[in-house]
Amino acid sequence: MNGHLAVSHSMSVCPHPNEVDRKRIIRALAKRRRYRYVTPEVLLVEAGYHIVSPCCSRNIDPEGGVIDIARLEFQDRSRCWKLYRKDHKAGCWIEHGEFHALAQILELLNEDPDRQFWQ
Repeated sequence: MNGHLAVSHSMSVCPHPNEVDRKRIIRALAKRRRYRYVTPEVLLVEAGYHIVSPCCSRNIDPEGGVIDIARLEFQDRSRCWKLYRKDHKAGCWIEHGEFHALAQILELLNEDPDRQFWQ
């Protein structure tokens, strides 16, 4: 084997998180409709990304602290994304939907017509 690591082609390795998509998410969120005057942070988590932001509305945190906005997880087997929103009252993540492309999630997060993410 000449000291090289043998890789099985049948073994799948989740491509997320990665720095390229993290920066893509950051750039996309700069175009959102709500709370444009705060800077969200995109954290790398297992199989995806966790978006947090200062709470400007003071609806969730009266002190304006950092709150959870969304969690994006890439499902390696189905090759799709799961998007979660935070139920701040219950303190848990709720699955919002499944998407075939990251761009679909970013569009939803930027528009957020029902204010389920940017509260």
